[in-house]
Amino acid sequence: MAEGAFNVKRLPGAAALAITCFVILYVPMAILVAYSFNSGRVIGNWQGFSLKWYEAALRNQAFLDAAVNSLILATSAAVLATIMATMAALATSRTAAFRGEGIVHIILNQPLMVPEIVLAIALLIIIGQIKEMTGYTGLGFLIAAHTTFCIPFAYLPIRARLASMDLSLETAAADLYASRFYAFRRVTLPLIAPAIMAGFMLAFVVSLDDLVMTEFLKSPGQETLPTYLMGELRRNLTSEIYAISSLLLLISVLIVAGSWVATRKKN
Repeated sequence: MAEGAFNVKRLPGAAALAITCFVILYVPMAILVAYSFNSGRVIGNWQGFSLKWYEAALRNQAFLDAAVNSLILATSAAVLATIMATMAALATSRTAAFRGEGIVHIILNQPLMVPEIVLAIALLIIIGQIKEMTGYTGLGFLIAAHTTFCIPFAYLPIRARLASMDLSLETAAADLYASRFYAFRRVTLPLIAPAIMAGFMLAFVVSLDDLVMTEFLKSPGQETLPTYLMGELRRNLTSEIYAISSLLLLISVLIVAGSWVATRKKN
C-alpha cells in the first residue's frame, strides 16, 4: 500500500467498533444455540445438556410440513431466479453499450433498494386481485414473489464474474467458427459455473429465510419455517423453538459457506 494511502486498520477505534459489532451480532446466536441443548423447559434457566428438543422438533409434524414448504419454495425460487439472472447478466455484459443501460441495472436491482415490506404490500394488492379472479391460491404466487425478490442476489455474483472474464477465449472460439451457443456451452458456461452456483446458493438462503413477503402473501396451509417460528413465538416460547432456529441457522451458514467456497474456486 502506498505511503499515506487510507488504511482502515489505522483508523482510531475501528478495531473496537468492529469487535463490538461482531459481539452484538453473534453472541445472541451463540446463546440461542447453547440453550437449544437445555434440558429444562424454562427459557434462560440452564438445567443440563439434552437433545430432547431436537428430537421433539423432528417429531413435530407442523414443523416438518413447514420445512417441506420452505424447501420447495426456496429451491423453485432459486432455480428460476438463477436462470433469469444468468440471462440478464449475459445480456448486460456481452452486448455493446446501449441507451437506457443504467435504467436496466436499476430495474434489476430494484428489490435490493426498495424496502421489502413495500414490495410485499404492492404484491399483496396485485396477487390478492388475481386470487379473487382465478380462485387459485397455490404456492405459485409465493414462488413468483420470491423469484422476483431473489433475482438481484443471483445476478450480482454472475455479473461480476462475467465482467472479470477474459473475452479473448470467447473471441478465439468465434474465430474457430464456433456458434454463439456452442461457445457459451463449452467456454463461457464452465467459467461462470462457480458464480452461477454462488448465485443459486445466495438466492436459496434468501428465500429460505424470508419472513415479511411470505407472511403477507401466503395462503392457509402454506406455512414456511420463518412464518411457523413467528407463530410459535407469539403462542409459546420453548427450547424447541431454539432447536428449530438452530437448525435453520445451521442450514443458512452451510449454504453461505458453500457460496463463498464456490466464488473462490480457481478455474
